[in-house]
Amino acid sequence: MATKKAPAKKVEVAPQPTVANHAPVQPTKPTWEIKDRNYYLLHGKSPLTYTIQSRHSKRFPLLWFDDVKMEQRELRYATNQNSPFRDEQKGDATLGHIIFKNGTLFVPKESQSLQKILSLYHPGIGKKYAEFDHVADAIDELDFLDYQIDALNAARDMDVDMGEAIMRTELGSKVTSMTSKEIKRDLLLFAKRNPGLFLELANDDNVQLRNVAIVAREQGVIALSSDQRTFTWATNGAKLMTVPFDENPYSAMAAYFKTDEGVDVFKSIEKKLR
Repeated sequence: MATKKAPAKKVEVAPQPTVANHAPVQPTKPTWEIKDRNYYLLHGKSPLTYTIQSRHSKRFPLLWFDDVKMEQRELRYATNQNSPFRDEQKGDATLGHIIFKNGTLFVPKESQSLQKILSLYHPGIGKKYAEFDHVADAIDELDFLDYQIDALNAARDMDVDMGEAIMRTELGSKVTSMTSKEIKRDLLLFAKRNPGLFLELANDDNVQLRNVAIVAREQGVIALSSDQRTFTWATNGAKLMTVPFDENPYSAMAAYFKTDEGVDVFKSIEKKLR
């Protein structure tokens, strides 16, 4: 007699959440903005006229490497063509010159081929010339103003001795005959005119040590030999130090002041200058 099989049990499985198969997001390329553009020569150049290369030749290559096609492509500025690449130009080409006048070049938005050569492909960008950027220039100007404020605040709060040390780097021995008010005035003007250099000098302790050495020599506390190789005490001629070959004597003395022996000499000089 055939036996009946027990019916199979049904196992209920909870529905699983479906995962959407999204394609990876591709980074978008920056869009080329249609606008008027200005260019200027670098390194402070502003001749009446300055011509840069506008087409490729065997003697003077003007090429751009296309990393999509993996090949060098020839550039050519043609006033009647829409593309800066010669392989995309069709028909007769009217070649143009790229000329900066008084150090600048204005290219209207209609001249897209020339703009792209200058802004994207020409090897002279960043080396011979640059594109004027209002945002970048504003950032640079803001950084300079921040430096200027920091420098002016530091100059205002600086004591006269340190101010004299800094101004000596600019004016030399002329500082000796200046009043404290004149030093303070010139210090503020220097901080305003060149804040980066001022802050660098203000944070350099060698500047003040050099100044102490110079003032000590001017006031007859120490003496420097005629060959500028030996410092001595002016009163008894006792040798203090020998200046290393091909080194500024006051820079050498500033370094000497930082040594164990030099610290005592520096303290003694300071007492004599009071």
